[in-house]
Amino acid sequence: MKNQLIHTLTNNFEGFASLTEEGVEFWLARDLQHLLGYGKWDNFKNVISKAKTACELSKEEIADHFADVGKMVDIGSGATKEIDDIMLTRYACYLIAQNGDPRKQEIAFAQTYFAVQTRKAELIEQKILEYERVQARGKLAQTEKELSKIIFEQTGGNKNFAIIRSKGDQALFNRTTAQMKSQWDIKQNKPLADFMPTILLKAKDFATEITIFNAKDKNMKREQQISAEHITNNKTVRNTLIQRGITPEKLPPEEDVKKIERKLKSDEKKSLKNKPKFNK
Repeated sequence: MKNQLIHTLTNNFEGFASLTEEGVEFWLARDLQHLLGYGKWDNFKNVISKAKTACELSKEEIADHFADVGKMVDIGSGATKEIDDIMLTRYACYLIAQNGDPRKQEIAFAQTYFAVQTRKAELIEQKILEYERVQARGKLAQTEKELSKIIFEQTGGNKNFAIIRSKGDQALFNRTTAQMKSQWDIKQNKPLADFMPTILLKAKDFATEITIFNAKDKNMKREQQISAEHITNNKTVRNTLIQRGITPEKLPPEEDVKKIERKLKSDEKKSLKNKPKFNK
């Protein structure tokens, strides 16, 4: 995410914040709807509903963070009418962002912005990149789990799944998994994927998704077929990366994604420890 865009989004969010008479910072849901890239109110209300559920599950009172209000709007010819709106605390905005569509760049920004509660654009950018990498690692884990399931269902066993995955690594890196761990100075009992940059996590996930699709579409019944398919797909993805100037084995490793995930969760807890609430 470009610095200019981050500064723009930061200013937009801060510009729509208001204070109650008691000094509690809040946003109006109708404003937040557009700030988060939602064109239809009904779609945004679905996100708010999920956020309220998350609020309740976190043992917080919904009314402390979501206050129903009315808002007068101009309907033309000098006439006005009242429409429903909701006053939202920063914590409510955070929950809405967490339940929004992560494909929207506004949501990706807001997920971090409301969590870290900081106006430092450079810190937000770093956190967004960290969140993106954690999410990419989680997505790859789920995709590989799905591939393992497909292998079991279609071949009657998946005891060699680790070998198939390792062959995929070798096709992507032109190195064995063990060789890449040695090059990146990773302990052999640690997953290689935990140290991959985001671009490689997404590349590996894409190759695995193709393997899953073709394994099902072509009804592959033998592990050797699925293994060959997985090797082909990783080689294809590797060639695409190289054509775009990215050589997988030449990229440096990233910090252990599990450490990043623990750090993000710790930062989140600290930033949300004292959540301002509306007076009842």
